[in-house]
Amino acid sequence: CGHRFARYADDCNIYVGSRRAGERVMASVSQFIVVKLKLKVNSEKSAVARPWDRKFLGFSFSRDRQPKRRIAWKAAERFKQRVRELTSRTRGVSLRCMTKELSQYLRGWRGYFGQCQTPSVLADFDKWIRRRLRSMIWKQWQRLRMRYRQLRKRGVEGRLAFQTAKSNHGPWRLAKSPALAMALPNAYFDSLGIPRLRVSD
Repeated sequence: CGHRFARYADDCNIYVGSRRAGERVMASVSQFIVVKLKLKVNSEKSAVARPWDRKFLGFSFSRDRQPKRRIAWKAAERFKQRVRELTSRTRGVSLRCMTKELSQYLRGWRGYFGQCQTPSVLADFDKWIRRRLRSMIWKQWQRLRMRYRQLRKRGVEGRLAFQTAKSNHGPWRLAKSPALAMALPNAYFDSLGIPRLRVSD
């Protein structure tokens, strides 16, 4: 019939030019599956919709004139939730153990979702991960004296180190502060072996 489609196991997307064509193809394919193949169609997961409103194996499409393959919203949320779990301070594991597990997960995730065509999303994830790590490390330092000492040890000027250490702002906000950006730069996380999701061209 000349339609474009993508299939994996029993999951399939068929791409046509209009909603009317989609409804017609949906009806004929469903009938073929039920009558000829004696299989069941999952009506809850089946629908006629715009490509960007649907997902397939964790991917979807952007609304651009030339659509781009992007990470589906639910896949992105699952990713963030898993990173939160791996970097939770309440896990009671060392920084070395946490970064090892996180690195393994990120490499596997990048191997699959790194094929998206929206690299800016990967760059945003990289920023979010490193901000979360700075926040987590800041919580581990706990007391004003330890925070001040750690900042100074990492090259932060005395006055800025003291102002940051005694700040009443929460860890998430301070994770974007100049002092923590200086004390815990991206190069520091690179040295721990934490991969970046966006690979430089």
